[in-house]
Amino acid sequence: MLRLRDLRKGFGTLTAVDGLSLEIRRGEVFGLLGPNGAGKSTTIGMCVGVLRPDAGEVSVGEWGSPTRAAAREHIGLAPQSIALYDNLTARENLSFFGSLYGLKGRVLSERVERLLSTVGLSDRAGSRVGGFSGGMKRRLNLAAALVNDPSLVLLDEPTAGVDPQSRNALFEQVRALKDAGKTVVYTTHYMEEAQRLCDRIAVIERGRLLALGGVDELIARHGGESTVVVQRAEGESVVRTGEPLAELQRALGSEGVISARVERPNLESVFLNLTGRSLRD
Repeated sequence: MLRLRDLRKGFGTLTAVDGLSLEIRRGEVFGLLGPNGAGKSTTIGMCVGVLRPDAGEVSVGEWGSPTRAAAREHIGLAPQSIALYDNLTARENLSFFGSLYGLKGRVLSERVERLLSTVGLSDRAGSRVGGFSGGMKRRLNLAAALVNDPSLVLLDEPTAGVDPQSRNALFEQVRALKDAGKTVVYTTHYMEEAQRLCDRIAVIERGRLLALGGVDELIARHGGESTVVVQRAEGESVVRTGEPLAELQRALGSEGVISARVERPNLESVFLNLTGRSLRD
């Protein structure tokens, strides 16, 4: 559905994307995981044709470059920066964006009402967006990305600054998009989100691809050993091991154990092992 081939993009002396190549399959939720400044948003900008790469190419399905209108018709984008008009109502925002795709009349009005219901904003359809909370704006931002019924949906840090309730609602929408056969590209620096939602993940840093695969695959390949933490009256001991259950059994068989737990590697461990720093650094 989306192919990136040796993409490169710089801004002055800064190289934002440095030789990135990826192929995103139809119907998958694909994660771009990396810290702020890793090049995720720049990559998304090139995927939708807003930014032109300095080198390399982007191809969308059978429609070709996203600089072509025929390709953009099949793309939906929810950018990291909210792209809504505060002085318009929720309904007016969606109607306006739908009209840009040539939708009108009953088709447009029915789609707008359905999307408002989908993101839980039917009761605020006639309210000006300027009075919405951050979470409500994020949900409407997603609805705007879906107004053209796209095959490819790009969500750039879609949960930035939202409350837990809106975050969970957005997660449900991502799952629903997958169930509907849409292809979703999801950028985030929250490993929990990537681990929870994505079929495959590309770990990127400074515009380069560090690792690619499913969550379990990445953890097995790059996560490192598990940690067994044992608490005794005299203090805590920490053992890193490739056989955590055996180590846990040994610990529980000794005297004076107050508690013991196993900490298994996760995507944070993967990134730390690949780069030497935390995702949140």
